Amino acid sequence: QVQLVESGGGLVQDGGSLRLSCAASGRTFSNYDMGWFRQAAGKEREFLASITGGGATTYYADSVKGRFTISRDNAKNTVYLQMNRLKPEDTAVYYCAADQYHRFIYSPRGYDYWGQGTQVTVSS
Repeated sequence: QVQLVESGGGLVQDGGSLRLSCAASGRTFSNYDMGWFRQAAGKEREFLASITGGGATTYYADSVKGRFTISRDNAKNTVYLQMNRLKPEDTAVYYCAADQYHRFIYSPRGYDYWGQGTQVTVSS
C-alpha cells in the first residue's frame, strides 16, 4: 500500500503557472505508475497525465498537452505536475493516484490509491 499527499495548489491568475507535488510513503515508489487527475465542481474526475514507474514514458490528455508536464523523482518519492498557461477552466481539485498493476488505463478505474486532493483556482 502507498499513501499519497498532494501540495502546491492555490490561487493563480489567468496565464500563470503552478507546480503540484505528490509525496508518497509506503512501498517502493518506483513500482507504481503515477497519474494526475482533476475534478471540477459538478463534473466527473478527469484524467490529465501519467508517468511510468521509471519515468521513461508519459501520456497526456489532449486538454493539457503542451501546457502541463508530469515528472517524478523516485529518490524523493515524489511526482510533480508543472502547469503553465493556466486558464479559468483549469479550476478544480487536483489529485494524484498510483497504479500498482501497470494497467495503462487513463481513467480513475485504472488507479488503486489516491491522495486527498489540492485545490487549484485560476482567476480571470
